[in-house]
Amino acid sequence: MRFLLNVLWFIFGSGFLLGIGYGLAALICFALIITIPFGIAAMRLAVYSLWPFGRTVVSRPDAGVASGLANIIWVVVAGWWLALTHIVAGVALCVTIIGIPFGVANFKLVPVAFWPLGREIAEI
Repeated sequence: MRFLLNVLWFIFGSGFLLGIGYGLAALICFALIITIPFGIAAMRLAVYSLWPFGRTVVSRPDAGVASGLANIIWVVVAGWWLALTHIVAGVALCVTIIGIPFGVANFKLVPVAFWPLGREIAEI
């Protein structure tokens, strides 16, 4: 069932577009060198947004103060509007019965889009 939902998400649920968008953001962050940690976070978001079903976000206990400070910068620059976009898309998808699983997948992306550093993607 997870495989089927992931394929449908990739084709119809904007997984492909999200993956490309987060991937391009990661490449830009890698090119700017000082923003490489943000590029790693954006690449993590790209992979998670391609195949969200069967995965979850977990906090890393070894994340330190530096990741917390970097998360504050992320929230100010990009995190709040990325999270808001996922919330709006999730609500819009949950309006239809068929779109409810895709809306839930968007809601799963909200915490990691808002506060990505110090987290990792784990298989369920």
